[in-house]
Amino acid sequence: MSMLSIFQISGSGMAAESLRLNTTASNLANADTVSNSPDTAYRAKEPLFATIKKAVTEAGGFPDTDADAASAGVRSLGISESNQPISSRYEPDNPLADESGFVYGSNVNPIDELVNMISASRSYQSNVEVMNNAKSLMLKTLTLGQ
Repeated sequence: MSMLSIFQISGSGMAAESLRLNTTASNLANADTVSNSPDTAYRAKEPLFATIKKAVTEAGGFPDTDADAASAGVRSLGISESNQPISSRYEPDNPLADESGFVYGSNVNPIDELVNMISASRSYQSNVEVMNNAKSLMLKTLTLGQ
């Protein structure tokens, strides 16, 4: 593994955690929204990630199996919507209420979203720390001959 790949791996991790933070922020912003039908109610968004595998082994050849390929970062596969049930409340005075008097809220769990936010923030900080340590080691390597 080259030293520059450390920056690529950490950079992909930072991009993934940034997407996770933005998704969490969107979910928290829409946690209290209501709608007039369960089909149009806000559903919590969840980012999907996958590892990036190296296509070439350290010896320069192609790996025999997928298990031989080394992880080389993370990539986003997209954003999915939660399958949790939508809550309904009886509010006949609400202008968004349906003909039965119900409004439908989002399925966002604010506690889960806060845990996701803390986890994503810490992971982002860890990737920044890896980049800073790699940079520091590279600079020390340059000064070895002096």
